Amino acid sequence: MSAALDYWPSPPPWGWTADDLDNLPAEGPNGEPDFFKHVELIDGALVFMSPQKRFHERVLFGLRVVLNAQAPEHVAAVLQMDVKLGHRMRPCPDVVVVDAKAADDDERTFYTPAEVHLAVEVVSPESEDRDRKTKPSRYAEAGIVHFWRVENNGGSPVVYVYELDPATHTYALTGIHHDRLTVPVPFPITIDLGDLPR
Repeated sequence: MSAALDYWPSPPPWGWTADDLDNLPAEGPNGEPDFFKHVELIDGALVFMSPQKRFHERVLFGLRVVLNAQAPEHVAAVLQMDVKLGHRMRPCPDVVVVDAKAADDDERTFYTPAEVHLAVEVVSPESEDRDRKTKPSRYAEAGIVHFWRVENNGGSPVVYVYELDPATHTYALTGIHHDRLTVPVPFPITIDLGDLPR
């Protein structure tokens, strides 16, 4: 058991760190099954993710399939893998496009910003502030060049596409895509948002 859990439910005196996530047990401190299965570290705080709705799962799966079908050989799209942004920041984007070599390593528990070509967050009601404000600003500060935010518009995905401004290390909105998404970077991508694979 992680030494940090000796202080549960309070954080350890030194605070939670990105490396602590690799040492959390599958069960909770009182034997709760899968207690730490869906947790991320945001600014040193453990954030427990609520169960996802079907829209969320459907969009994640569809984006992964389409991105991998169009991706060049040197990159791959993966679902819900952590990105270690710093000592106290280890979010879990919904989809990330990473170096293929990193994606092929089945022992990995996280990727580094240098390995990430695109981070995607599908906004849920419980994660609105994190997905719209906190996580994008941290991805930008870490130098992740491309970020997509997906919103649920009456059951249809709307994709907000951002690109990093290297002078300010902030994201600039480059497009809002309702029915069809077509972008040239991080590689040429065309997605029929109304007909994502299920």
